[in-house]
Amino acid sequence: MIKPTRPASRAAIATTLFTALVSALALVSGVRAGMAESFAYVGNADSNDISVFKIAENGEMTPVQTAAFTGVEKPGSSTPLAITPDHRVLIAGVRSQPFLAESFAIDPKTGLLSHIGNGPLADSMANIATDRGGKVLFSASYGGNKVALNPLQANGVVGEPKHVIPTGLNAHALLPSPDNRFVFATNLGSDQVLSFAFDAAAGTLTPSDPPAIKTPEKSGPRHFVFHPNGKFVYLIHELNGDVAAYSYEARSGAWSEIQRTTALPEGFNGKPWAADIHITPDGRFLYASERTTNTLTAYKVDASSGKLTTIGSVPTEKQPRGFNIDPTGRYLAAVGELSDGMTVYAIDQTSGALSKLKSYATGKKPNWVEFLTLK
Repeated sequence: MIKPTRPASRAAIATTLFTALVSALALVSGVRAGMAESFAYVGNADSNDISVFKIAENGEMTPVQTAAFTGVEKPGSSTPLAITPDHRVLIAGVRSQPFLAESFAIDPKTGLLSHIGNGPLADSMANIATDRGGKVLFSASYGGNKVALNPLQANGVVGEPKHVIPTGLNAHALLPSPDNRFVFATNLGSDQVLSFAFDAAAGTLTPSDPPAIKTPEKSGPRHFVFHPNGKFVYLIHELNGDVAAYSYEARSGAWSEIQRTTALPEGFNGKPWAADIHITPDGRFLYASERTTNTLTAYKVDASSGKLTTIGSVPTEKQPRGFNIDPTGRYLAAVGELSDGMTVYAIDQTSGALSKLKSYATGKKPNWVEFLTLK
């Protein structure tokens, strides 16, 4: 005879529910623990090093490392950074003699840097970047009026300059198009953007036809960024504070101006000194920095026309030469050359407005920020 099963007691039910809850929390915790972690890397010109910060989900930064340069004695005027597309190597440009590119391996688990070797640059380079395939390092020399290509070796160390091209006055950036078929170089002192066809296999540049995009006289084109959809380009001008929007024709590499606005805050009175420009990964918001007023200006981007609507400006670090946006598009970090610090802002996901979260100490004369989410 089978005896009837007794109903479970309240205590037993409570125990079962508690166990299930603990298991669920452990599962969630485990998922979070396994999520890819993000880091910010800050190039410091006067201390010849890189400040490494780990980013929490709420935007909190934790300093985890100061990675010193090897074989460098004197500080340079700035420290441009670039991360290879495979996220394995960070490269820093040293703007003091002997003009080195310092390569650091990025630990895929901790985000920490370890020096792996130095390679020669063709001059003091204000800007460095890799091509989309990670085979070549592009660089631009402001004082040397030239741009250059260096091959990247398999381990991420930079090889000897392979292609050095004289430009107009004050080359300031040399960056590839989204499809890697063209490369563009700003000439701040000549008010033009040079256009080249890029042969990735051969590692060579050939002037396009026409070879340059002209900008207004004494505007000083400096940095530019492509919209994630590849249809628009945004260019900041150092000398007049303009931010220009262009439509981009991928087949020919042609730029056509569609709008011109400003990075200068309302009521500005002085000499403009605009610096950097970045766009959120989803392409909805654009930001620009201006050094005379120590401000960041935000813009809303129209997805169909590419045109900008100014959101407003906020104060930031002193002399904000560089800033960047994290891969989630939720946070912006700006560094001040004269404040030796970095301020992190939350980006309002509806309006694009910036709200200050917290400031952090960096190395001396910080001027460049790169973000990375580990794969």
